[in-house]
Amino acid sequence: MQIRNEKKNNDVDSRIDYGIIFSVMMLAIIGLMSIYVATIQDSQNPLRNVISQLAWYVLGAIIIVIIMQFDAEQLWQVATIAYFFGLALLVLVLIFYSRAYAANTGAKSWFAIGSFTFQPSEVMKPAFILMLGKVITNHNSEYSHTIKNDFMLLGKLLLWTLPVMVLLKLQNDFGTILVFVAILGGMILVSGIDWRILLIGFLIVAVVGGTALLFATTDWGRQILGNFGFRSYQFARIDSWRNPSADTTENGYQIWQNMKAIGSGQLFGKGFNVSNVYVPVRESDMIFSVIGENFGFVGSCVLILLYFLLIYQMVQVTFDTKNEFYAYVSTGVIMMILFHVFENIGMSVGLLPLTGIPLPFISQGGSALLGNMIGIGLIMSMRFHHKSYMFENGTFKQR
Repeated sequence: MQIRNEKKNNDVDSRIDYGIIFSVMMLAIIGLMSIYVATIQDSQNPLRNVISQLAWYVLGAIIIVIIMQFDAEQLWQVATIAYFFGLALLVLVLIFYSRAYAANTGAKSWFAIGSFTFQPSEVMKPAFILMLGKVITNHNSEYSHTIKNDFMLLGKLLLWTLPVMVLLKLQNDFGTILVFVAILGGMILVSGIDWRILLIGFLIVAVVGGTALLFATTDWGRQILGNFGFRSYQFARIDSWRNPSADTTENGYQIWQNMKAIGSGQLFGKGFNVSNVYVPVRESDMIFSVIGENFGFVGSCVLILLYFLLIYQMVQVTFDTKNEFYAYVSTGVIMMILFHVFENIGMSVGLLPLTGIPLPFISQGGSALLGNMIGIGLIMSMRFHHKSYMFENGTFKQR
């Protein structure tokens, strides 16, 4: 009996990806330290912010353990339910959104009950990933890859994406829309769609993106975009991105102070909890300035290497599982985290416009952290169950 239990424990241990756990724990430690430094200037009780974020980490860890119990077949069954549940939350937030947050941010994307706030679009991201993974796997099991069938698959993916985009546009949450576009794009790339269709899609995106940039940087273009719901603060962010030093007291103040803080850290930083440059609300979107100022260029590179280590480990899990459904889901999770990192750090150093996208596992915020932890749970589930099920001929079969 004892030998049997030892074998069972060893088998379970071999299916837990401790490398991913290590990477997330290191990011969590850096995040909690950074939140403490970021809030000590503005808050009389910074430990409260740290404890609050730690509580979200504990909740996220519990959710990871729960999701790990779901195998591929169960995740397949949950996908549609999770998707429509997420859509329902996106509809409800348009009715019961926080008026105070909407006044401050211009977005109707937050529930607020007292001091508790929640952004449903964050948990919609993993639900969206599961649904698209199911759609792609189902389609590829029924149809061969021809131009006609690939266009059909692309149409299906766009139809499942359209309701999410419409609801996010109604919430006026452009930054989150970009995240869903990145997830969709990554999953389309690995879906097997013919390269000629992908080339056409790339050209369309390039033309639309270039046209949008032209409109956003000209007076006549901004008048047209204003008729489609774009706000003045969004144009101000673009102006700050194009010329951060042009307005360092009003609209461009936050990004200018953020860049000053990062630059002042130089090569090795000023040391932990040394913040001489004030950055407004730096505990959320601008938290990379804490890393740059305290630990300098070297510390910032270490953080980026941790992210790439996490991404590499998730890619490795994808190759090891050899399960088509898992592969698409993991691609969506990887794109979600990768785009957050790219956009947040890019806007922090002035390469990209401000979009209000948090830095994964680092920025303060429970709902964003929860969405990322759910994504990690999906990846951990793949390692935990990859020997149990495989998708073949439209159904899951035990190996």
